[in-house]
Amino acid sequence: MLRSYQQRAIDMVLAWLEANQGNPCLVMPTGSGKSHVVAALCKHMIQTWPETRVLMLTHVKELIEQNVEKMRQHWPAAPLGIYSAGIGKKQLGEPITFAGIQSIQKRADDVGHVDIVLIDECDLVSHKDEGGYRTFLAALLAINPQMRVIGLTATPYRMGHGLITEEPALFHALIEPVSIEELLHHGHLSPLKSKATKSKYDTSGVKKHGGEFIESELQKAVDTDEQNQKVVAEILEHAGDRKSWLVFCTGVDHSLHVADALRQRGVTCETVTGETPKNERVRILSAFKAGTLQAVTNANVLTTGFDHPATDLIAMLRPTKSTRLFMQMAGRGMRTAPNKADCLVLDFAGVVEMLGPVTDPQIPGKAGDGVAPMKPCKACDMLAPISANVCPACGEPFPEAKKDPTTEPIVLVDTDIMGLDRDDLRDLEVGSWRWRLAKSAKTGKEQIVLTYYGKALSDRSVSEYLCVLHDGYAGQKAWQTVATIAQRCGPLPAGLLASEDVHALVSAMNEATPPTWIQHAREGNFDRITRRHW
Repeated sequence: MLRSYQQRAIDMVLAWLEANQGNPCLVMPTGSGKSHVVAALCKHMIQTWPETRVLMLTHVKELIEQNVEKMRQHWPAAPLGIYSAGIGKKQLGEPITFAGIQSIQKRADDVGHVDIVLIDECDLVSHKDEGGYRTFLAALLAINPQMRVIGLTATPYRMGHGLITEEPALFHALIEPVSIEELLHHGHLSPLKSKATKSKYDTSGVKKHGGEFIESELQKAVDTDEQNQKVVAEILEHAGDRKSWLVFCTGVDHSLHVADALRQRGVTCETVTGETPKNERVRILSAFKAGTLQAVTNANVLTTGFDHPATDLIAMLRPTKSTRLFMQMAGRGMRTAPNKADCLVLDFAGVVEMLGPVTDPQIPGKAGDGVAPMKPCKACDMLAPISANVCPACGEPFPEAKKDPTTEPIVLVDTDIMGLDRDDLRDLEVGSWRWRLAKSAKTGKEQIVLTYYGKALSDRSVSEYLCVLHDGYAGQKAWQTVATIAQRCGPLPAGLLASEDVHALVSAMNEATPPTWIQHAREGNFDRITRRHW
C-alpha cells in the first residue's frame, strides 16, 4: 500500500507527462521511499500500456537491488530483468529492466526500443551533452525519438551549475510532491538534532577545485592525531546511550585514523572505503546493522545506496562545499526505527553553517563555490546575489551595505540543523490568498505577487514576489516555486503550467485551495516563505 504522498507523486508525474513534452524530475527527500514510487509507477505503466518498455538506471548495485526488492513487493510476478556486472546478471528482453549505467552504457543496440527511462540519483547525469548517461540516452533516442526520461533525486542540483533544470539541461521541470516538513509531521522521517561542537576544523588554507575542497589537501588539514583525539573525545561526550554511529571522514587515511582513535577508547568500530573488498564490506555493514558493531567510519561510500534506519548519531568530519553531499550525509540519519527518537548530528566540519539547514539548503550556483545569498532589488524585486552592486535586471544600484543585526546571516547551532528552531520564523494560519500581477516600473516586466491573509482580522498579511518572467536563475526558480504550489493545490487545466501563460495561471490559482498555514521570516522589507502546508 502506497502512502498518500507516494500516490500523489505518481499522479503528478503522469499528469505532467500527459500535458507536457520533455523530461520531468521527481524530487523526493531521502527516506521518502522513492523505490516504492518507482515500483508502483512501473507496474501502472506496464499494466495500463502492455507494450511499454521501461529501463531503470542507476550508478550503484545497492540501489539496483533495493529497487528490484521493492518491485517484487509491489508486483511479485513483475516481468523484469537485471543488467549489472556487480550483481552478476545480464538479462535483456523483459518489459522492465533494472540496470547499472556502467554495465549497460555501451549496449544501446542490444537494449533496443525503450519508451521510458527512469534514472535514480539523476543529479549525477551531466547537464552537458557528455558522459556515460548522456551518450547512452542519445543512442536510445536514436532508436526511439519519442522516448521520455524521468529523473528521481533528493538533491536536484549540481555543483558549479545550479538546478538540474537550468539550460543546458536534460530535465525540464521539477515535481516536488512532498517536503521534509510534511514527512516529519506524519512521522515518516526521524528528526535530526544537532549540537554545536567545541572542536572545529580550519579549512581556510585548503585549495579548491571545481568549487570543492581538494581531498588530499583537506586530509592534511584535518587528519592530525591531536585533532582526531579531540573529535573522538567530543563524540563520546555527546553520544550518551546512542548505539549506531556513522562517521563521515575526508579520505581513506582519515577514516582509518579516526577508527583507531575510537577503538582506543573502547568503541567497536570498523572502516569502509572504496578500497574495502566486497566480502569485507558486507561483513562490516551486516555487523553494524545487527548492532554488534557500534560505529563505522567511511570515506565517500556510504552516502547513497546504504540504509540503516537505526543510525542515531552522525559525525560530520568531512568539510564540503557540496550541498548534495551534505544532504546525503544528513539523510542517513533521518529514517525511522523502533525506539529511535532522533539522530544526533555532530558537525565538526561546519557544514551546516556553510550550507544551511536540511529543510532549506543553499542551492549551488554556477560559480564554483556555490550561489551566494540573494537580495531583492527594491526597484524591480528581482533577486540578485548579495555581492551585486547593481541589479542585473534593471540596472538599479544597490545601496551600500550596512551591518544590521536583524539581517545578518544566521549561524545555526545546537538543534538548528533542521532549520525549524529559528526565533525569527512565524506561522500564519491562512484564511485566503490572492494572486495578482504587478508590473515593474523599471523593467516593464510583470511578476506574480502572492498574498496570504490570516483568519483573524488582526493577522498581518504576508506577500511573496515571484519574478517568473525574469531571465536566468531568479526567473526559473520563481517559476518552479509557482509550479510546486500549483501542483499541491490539485489538478489545473491541462498544459497550463507548460504554457507559461501567467495571466491564465493567476486566474486559475485564485480559484485554487490555499495552504492551511505557512511559515515565514522577515528579510529586510520582504517576507520569505519557508514552509507551506495543505
